[in-house]
Amino acid sequence: MRLALFDANRLGIIDDTSSGIADATALLPEHSDGLGAGFWVRLCRDFEGLQPRLREFAERASFRPLSEVTLRAPALNPTKVVGAAGNYTAHIEEMLGPEVDDWRSQFDVFLKAPSSITGPGEVTLPDVEGEIHYECELAFVIGKQGSKIPEAEALQYVRGWTILLDITLRGMGDRSRRKSYDGFTPIGPWLTLSEEVPAWQDLEIHMELNGATKQQVRAGDMIVSVPEIIQRVSTVMTLLPGDVISTGSPPGVGKIQRGDRIDATISGLGTLEVTIA
Repeated sequence: MRLALFDANRLGIIDDTSSGIADATALLPEHSDGLGAGFWVRLCRDFEGLQPRLREFAERASFRPLSEVTLRAPALNPTKVVGAAGNYTAHIEEMLGPEVDDWRSQFDVFLKAPSSITGPGEVTLPDVEGEIHYECELAFVIGKQGSKIPEAEALQYVRGWTILLDITLRGMGDRSRRKSYDGFTPIGPWLTLSEEVPAWQDLEIHMELNGATKQQVRAGDMIVSVPEIIQRVSTVMTLLPGDVISTGSPPGVGKIQRGDRIDATISGLGTLEVTIA
């Protein structure tokens, strides 16, 4: 099952062809305007109890074309967005060179402002000096609260998988600031539930810029695995339902500018389409 948020943050279920959506908002015990923790966080936390009703609804629902709605990011008001740095060897080398072996080449995590989240569609770049780059990444949404999570149990905390663009202003200064401008975290097109992804390692990441392939890698090529990322992050901060964690950029990053189009695809998860306004 794939869950989407659309229009005024209504809950949608995507059909098997990835071309239709059914409005399942009425099945939620409470739906808000998205402020505060809101219904999405509760849905992530309580999904097991709602899942039978959602599946029954999907079997008899009437689906409308996706072209008739506006998809939003499948991540609404998370307490945090956690990014990973230095998680693909080839990306480290393209940024720093093969000889660098200091803190900059070591795996680490950082925070992005939740207000930087946006969905598929247009991203407006800020008027700042310096190059702005794309980074296409596998991301996931947390389904239950956890702290100091053992690596062997980590995948039990994943509610679902999605695609994230970690847009970045290159230059000096704090990484979190340079990655937190409004619109710098496109997520989408929907959330594919964890049960639909038996082996995250086999997911293929493929990103095109204006029709030309720029990033292509197997998720299993990352240095620090998804379970270990969860273990490491949860030793520092408590993970809460709805939190978003991204797994790091593959090699092939580059500059974006106004007029560009990004098609970020991960096998089985769909395609996140973004245009630079």
